[in-house]
Amino acid sequence: MLVARELTKEYQSGSRTLTVLDAVSFDIPQGTFVSIVGPSGSGKTTLLGLLAGLDTPTSGSVILDGADLATLDEDRRAKLRGEKVGFVFQSFQLIPTLTALENVSVPLELRGERESQSAERARDVLGRVGLGDRVGHFPAQLSGGEQQRVAIARAFANQPRILFADEPTGNLDAATGLRIVELLESLNGESGSTIVLVTHDLGLAGRAQRMIKLADGRVVP
Repeated sequence: MLVARELTKEYQSGSRTLTVLDAVSFDIPQGTFVSIVGPSGSGKTTLLGLLAGLDTPTSGSVILDGADLATLDEDRRAKLRGEKVGFVFQSFQLIPTLTALENVSVPLELRGERESQSAERARDVLGRVGLGDRVGHFPAQLSGGEQQRVAIARAFANQPRILFADEPTGNLDAATGLRIVELLESLNGESGSTIVLVTHDLGLAGRAQRMIKLADGRVVP
């Protein structure tokens, strides 16, 4: 599903070259739940951006579901993300003026689905994350855990082949964070979507089928 080969990302800081990622390589099979862990500054979020095609590497390659991201221009990468990729962020990234139902409907409508069809799908997936009775609530009327569940429902609404989650439990208490990871596990099992979870919490990361550890921009044992 995902192949990283010798991924390197460098930035220029004055006369110095800062290497954030250094020749990172791994394979992730379809349907696998993988966690990426490491201390702050180890390159986790940078790696996630490269894997999702949100950024381009200095060198190396990413093959996402058979597509070499280096051969695609930004429009084609955006089309690939819209068709095959879901995202869950630490800060939820919900639109405050839209209800839970409308937030989940947005990516479906952007794909060209009819409003009635997207609303039906959004209502179904919100029910699957336990928010069937909260579809008409705005983000400000929801708890942090509920907002993150809306974000997860939005990410799964278009049935992505792969879902990237960047510290999705970082703004939640430990118990709520655990429920969010359990929800990701459940949806992974139901849909077969590949999940790549970035987290600093080794306890949560250990629930994944595989753990990739980063230190100083490199994969370590």
